[in-house]
Amino acid sequence: MGKAKTSKRGGASSTPYDRPAKNAAANNVFKFSKDFGQHILKNPGIAETIVAKAYLKPTDTVLEVGPGTGNLTVKILEQAKKVIAVEMDPRMAAETTKRVQGKPEQKRLEVLLGDVIKTTLPPFDVCISNTPYQISSPLVFKLLSLPNPPRTCVLMFQREFALRLTARPNDPLYCRLSVNAQFWARITHVLKVGRNNFRPPPQVDSSVVRIEPKLGSERPNISFEEWDGMLRVCFNRRNKTLRASWLGNKEVLAMLERNYRLWCATNDIPVDDTVADEEDDDNEEMEVDENVPPSAGDEEEEWGGIMDVDGQDDDMPSFFKESMKTEIPKTKSKRKKTRVALLVKEKVRKVLEDVTELADRRSGKCDENDFLRLLAAFNAEGIHFS
Repeated sequence: MGKAKTSKRGGASSTPYDRPAKNAAANNVFKFSKDFGQHILKNPGIAETIVAKAYLKPTDTVLEVGPGTGNLTVKILEQAKKVIAVEMDPRMAAETTKRVQGKPEQKRLEVLLGDVIKTTLPPFDVCISNTPYQISSPLVFKLLSLPNPPRTCVLMFQREFALRLTARPNDPLYCRLSVNAQFWARITHVLKVGRNNFRPPPQVDSSVVRIEPKLGSERPNISFEEWDGMLRVCFNRRNKTLRASWLGNKEVLAMLERNYRLWCATNDIPVDDTVADEEDDDNEEMEVDENVPPSAGDEEEEWGGIMDVDGQDDDMPSFFKESMKTEIPKTKSKRKKTRVALLVKEKVRKVLEDVTELADRRSGKCDENDFLRLLAAFNAEGIHFS
C-alpha cells in the first residue's frame, strides 16, 4: 500500500481547505507603521456602529482622518454624499482608492495625501475618524477652532484620553483638557472598543466619543489663547488650592507682572516702577500650600504636544521629605521688588479672595462657570493671558 502524500515544509497549500499558516499575519501586504499609529479596525460591527452614531444625512460631506485600508470609508459612502479622506501613508491612500475603483462610489471619494493637522481642510459637515493616538489632542482642537466647525464628530481615541475628554469636576481624570474641550463642545461617550478589534492590536483599549461643537450663539466669545493661558496656571497641579497656584509661584507672578505692564503700555496707563519700601517687601513671603498628598491625576499627560503642562513628578525619597520638615530660614531675595509687582500681587489676591472667593478651591473641583468668573475678574483688573 502506497504512502499518503505529505506536503513539503514551507510548501504551498495543496487544497483550499487547508488551514492557513500560523505566520500568515507576517505575510500581510503592508508592514504597519508605528510612526503613523496604524491600527486597522477589523470589526465590521463596530464600524457600522460608529457610522450610525454620526446620524449622517444623504447630503453630508464627511471628513475621515486616517482611513487606512478603507473599512470605515466604504461604510460612510453608503450613507453620505461625499467622503474626504486625509491619509499620510501613500500605501494606505492607494488601498482606500482601490476599494472603490470602478464603482459608483469612486466619484464620491476624495483622498488628500498629507498631515491633517497641517492641511487646510475644505468645508465638511461631519468628521469620522479612527484617530492615530499621537494626534488626538491636536485634531480635537483643530476641529473645534475651525471658523465653521462640523455639525458633529465621531472619533475613536485611546480610552484614557476619551475618559479625560468626558471627565467632570471631582473626577480623578478631570484636567485642563476636560475643561477646554467641554467649554467649546458637548461631548458624550459612545462605546468602549477592545484592543483585539484592531490589526495589529494596540497595547491599550479604545473608546468612541461624539463631539458636538457649540455653534452660533452657544459658541463662547472668548479668546482660546487667553482662556487656555489661565487654565495652564490653574491646572499646573490640580490638587493645589488656587491661592497656592497663583500667589505661591514666583514664575506665575513674574508672568502676570509682564502681562500687566504690556496691558498698561497698550492703554497708556503709567506704572509705578519705584522700589517698594522695606516694610512692604518684608511681607512678601511666598505662600505655601497645605500638605497635599500627591496623586496620579496631579499632572496631565502630554497628548500630542498640545495639552502638555509644566508639572513635576513627586519622586522625592521619603527620608528626604522627613529632613525637609525642619524649618530652614529663607534667604531674602537680592532683587528689589517694585511697587507695580506688589500691585499685581494685590490684584491677584483681591480676585481670588474678595471677588470670586475661589482662593481655597482646587482646580479639580471647579467647573467652567468658576473659571469664567475667574477670567472675568482677572480681566477687570487688567490682567490678561495672551
